[in-house]
Amino acid sequence: MSELTDLKEQFYSCMPLFIALGDEVRLGIVAALSNAFSNGRQGLNVNEITQKTNLSRPAVSHHLKILKDAGFIASRQEGTSNIYFLTIEEPTKRMMELGRLLQKTFLNPAS
Repeated sequence: MSELTDLKEQFYSCMPLFIALGDEVRLGIVAALSNAFSNGRQGLNVNEITQKTNLSRPAVSHHLKILKDAGFIASRQEGTSNIYFLTIEEPTKRMMELGRLLQKTFLNPAS
């Protein structure tokens, strides 16, 4: 029964990740930050994200907070701007652990 308890705990741990990625706007922000990194940029400020998403500044800030709380992004201060960048290592580890637990529980129950 402890495998099911572990699985339940891992699902709860991953809920903020699913919520963060379950919104098309937030996926667009993640894509914009990813594209910026691919183009040699170390992140984007709110104004740049606002331009890329066609959202209001308050709406972008709301979505950034959700992504930041879930661990998908972080920010650093540069002058008077906050620069947002991807930090996906920890959320990826959590989701991978959930996948391992799902596989262990349902595909290899004898293991």
